[in-house]
Amino acid sequence: MKLTRRRGLIAGLSLAVFVAAAATFAWGQLQRYALEPIAITVDAIPITSFDTRDPAQLRFGALMFRGGLALTSKHPAFGGISGLHMEPDGAHFIAVTDRGSWLRGRIVYDNGKPAGIADAELAPILGADGTPLAAHKWFDAESLTERDGMLYVGIERVEQIVRFNYRRDGLKARGEVVKVPADFKTFINNKSLECLVAPQHGAPHAGELIAVTEESLDADGNLRAFVLKGAETVRFSVKRSDEFDVSDCTVLPPGDLLLLERRYSVARGVAMRMRRIPLAAIKEGAVVDGPPLIQADLAYQIDNMEGVGIHQTPQGETVLTLVSDDNFAPIQRNLLLQFTLAE
Repeated sequence: MKLTRRRGLIAGLSLAVFVAAAATFAWGQLQRYALEPIAITVDAIPITSFDTRDPAQLRFGALMFRGGLALTSKHPAFGGISGLHMEPDGAHFIAVTDRGSWLRGRIVYDNGKPAGIADAELAPILGADGTPLAAHKWFDAESLTERDGMLYVGIERVEQIVRFNYRRDGLKARGEVVKVPADFKTFINNKSLECLVAPQHGAPHAGELIAVTEESLDADGNLRAFVLKGAETVRFSVKRSDEFDVSDCTVLPPGDLLLLERRYSVARGVAMRMRRIPLAAIKEGAVVDGPPLIQADLAYQIDNMEGVGIHQTPQGETVLTLVSDDNFAPIQRNLLLQFTLAE
């Protein structure tokens, strides 16, 4: 066995055990959110190759690797990045952390590759009363999407979706709880609202919210999923395979649901996958599936990948930006990775 492969397997076992422990430990770590809006410094180490064994390889499945960053900051609330929204310019972004903070900033590029993070800010995610949601134990923000200028955040453990007028109020926006089906109360604790997406105008299900659970399963062992259409709810399932669970999603133009998935176990280590599913296939009672765009384990530059955003370049390229959740753990990393769709 090659040394790099052996190290990867050992790291995979250690990380899998630690991720499971960190997820349990997170409940008691409510202090890990920003108390007020604050500018922070984020240090970034470039990642120039995705495959640790072959630095020259650029294509992975249906994606081309553009570059990446390993991110650190001295601010104690930095980390746990679990949902990401990219602005159309491909530089500015806003993210949520699983301890109840907003993270906003700008990706700095060098010859089209991520080179650093500028203008970074942290702020508490606020409730309707203006106090941090995390102070009320609504801290586990895991999914993020934009619809008609409003940001929607999915919060696990309390199984709620909260809406923010971010375009008007910025990081001081106050949350408004969105009515959700009674089904949400039956989700498995800490295994629910990892994917929240609003298809753009012109796509199937445009103007609706789609939610896919992380690992709340139906009777056939598939992932429970929903289309929220005002007072109407469409219930469907996403085929679960190879022990992968959903960790985020976005819409791939012109009309596909792109799922970011992860797997971790003591036996198999850590892996990530992205899967493409036609939005048109989503109907009441349907079980939807689609081909993977990429799959990678710890022989590649991955960690606990939890967020995905999308933008298009002026040249028409579709760029996917992935971020990882370090669980505020010293053996994990906050990564930002970018890929271009090659097909």
